[in-house]
Amino acid sequence: MVDIVVCGAAGRMGRRIVALAAEDARVRVVGAIEARGNATVGEDAGLLAGLSASGVRVGDDLALIASPGAVIVDFTSAESSLAHLRVAAAKRAPIVIGSTGFSATARAEAEKLAAQTPTLIAPNMSVGVNVLLALVEEAARRLGPAFDCEIVELHHGRKKDAPSGTALALGEAAARGKSLDPKQAFRVARSGMTGERPRDEIGIVALRGGDAVGDHTVYFAGTGERIELTHRATSRDCLASGALHAAAWLGTGRPPGLYSMRNVLEK
Repeated sequence: MVDIVVCGAAGRMGRRIVALAAEDARVRVVGAIEARGNATVGEDAGLLAGLSASGVRVGDDLALIASPGAVIVDFTSAESSLAHLRVAAAKRAPIVIGSTGFSATARAEAEKLAAQTPTLIAPNMSVGVNVLLALVEEAARRLGPAFDCEIVELHHGRKKDAPSGTALALGEAAARGKSLDPKQAFRVARSGMTGERPRDEIGIVALRGGDAVGDHTVYFAGTGERIELTHRATSRDCLASGALHAAAWLGTGRPPGLYSMRNVLEK
């Protein structure tokens, strides 16, 4: 059994991770963290998750409980996750990060810190989405330049970053399949007189509204035919379950380095 520490334990994702961990024989919650000043600090993490009391109190200082023997699971924000990664690196504690919205500078620092401790960063922990990433890359490779690639994502109105990290990851998968540079190929939305669509473009559109957990569709549009690959998350449980799967995998003696869900799912 792998011990885990849940950051953002009082948030929507944190509570589901704590709740599902109670049903997962592979992991055990031994710590819970929230931001300093959060009203839930000091409360029982199990009760916050709708369970019976677990005896794990929510703290506000990760450095006090981080250790090589427990995997940190973090679904907070890009800024907080990077701060937690710094603590994990200093303590040599494995860490799983599901936050999105990292700047290029923050991502570069995260990759550098990952050399000091086992680190898994994924824009989407869902097993289904990570299978979709592989399908998109393969489809882009096989279909070639004759098929245009467009990506549309829908999330709830409270999501702060756009496009979603998953949409960008899908675009990167398509770019790999097409042998394109994402920085050059990505076209985020369109407006005005844009001219004809270049063949080497990958369009990405972000929609926001309602309570949508996360819908992603990748279109491959050719002449007289179209392929649509879609993943719809109907609950955050698919993300929480994937995070626990990743934590169980990372906590079994992996060496320091940067990992992805692709590493977890490879047989």
